[in-house]
Amino acid sequence: MSQNTLGFGIVGLGMVSEFHAQALAGVSGAKLLGVATRRADKAAAFAEKHGLAFHTSDLAALVARPDIHVVCVTTPSAMHLEPALTAIRAGKHVVIEKPLEVTNARADEILRAADAAGVRIAPIFQARFGDGARLVKAALDAGRLGRLVLASGYVKWHRTPQYYTGTRGSFTHDGGGAVMAQAIHGIDLLQWFAGMPAEVFAWATKRVYPHIEAEDTSVAALKFASGALGAFEASTALYPGWSRRHEICGEHGSVVLEDDRIVRWEFRDPRPEDDAIRASGQQSALGSGASNPGSISPEGHRRQLQDFVDALREGRAPLLDGHEGRKAVAFVNAIYESARRGVSVKLT
Repeated sequence: MSQNTLGFGIVGLGMVSEFHAQALAGVSGAKLLGVATRRADKAAAFAEKHGLAFHTSDLAALVARPDIHVVCVTTPSAMHLEPALTAIRAGKHVVIEKPLEVTNARADEILRAADAAGVRIAPIFQARFGDGARLVKAALDAGRLGRLVLASGYVKWHRTPQYYTGTRGSFTHDGGGAVMAQAIHGIDLLQWFAGMPAEVFAWATKRVYPHIEAEDTSVAALKFASGALGAFEASTALYPGWSRRHEICGEHGSVVLEDDRIVRWEFRDPRPEDDAIRASGQQSALGSGASNPGSISPEGHRRQLQDFVDALREGRAPLLDGHEGRKAVAFVNAIYESARRGVSVKLT
């Protein structure tokens, strides 16, 4: 391993750990060196598959290695805090699979510890690294849409009854249902585009999967700090599952993004590049989890992990850090609080 290469470890070996391992194989300046999970046999099988010399059922042994500089936390969503703190206290930088954590307080505990230790935190929100999403964000930052009027997101996905076995769809495992476990990528993109909502009023229900603890369907009405209005819909209960969709509409232009593909790109004042953007269709390189959670591409993870490695080597903040990633957690929890209490919730 080169002296300038950053060593990575992974803790938690569920399905998403495969995306991290595959992505890291394509990241310049990074090398996966070891994994940790409670089941020693599972750690050994993962290590053999990916050609790793080190595997353990003891996280302390993983973070004690001086050649591991970054730990990827891929445990269940509601179990990110403890391994993240263990890695931080060992002086490691930490990449956390979405969400950062499932409550605002637990997310804040991670951020305080990282700030005190002087290490970097990056929650995975790979949708921000799509070509289409970045074009939309650039247009917004350039003021091409003018004052926003409506900003909405829709995550209408399908999960089978077999998916919801065991602890899936529980607050203790996933931190929630369709909104927290699946739609949070759409939540993050919406607030990245339009800013955090100032006020949320939401409903949530178990429309098709009454046996799960959390919701399979939710709808929220949004009022943004800018004065724009919007909506957010999330479900895993419908068939067959559609592409995630964002509609961002302003006084001077409107855009529609499906997964990472631009399907509407219309402005009052056209620019030469607009025709090329519309003609290309911006086919997504990131895949879609609309009907199958395993059908996404590791390319989004690779792009975000590459930025994180580059940021560490260049001494800068990553494009998406922990404090930015906390916003999606706060947004989701405002939806949950409103649905639970039946009142409008203001975000401070």
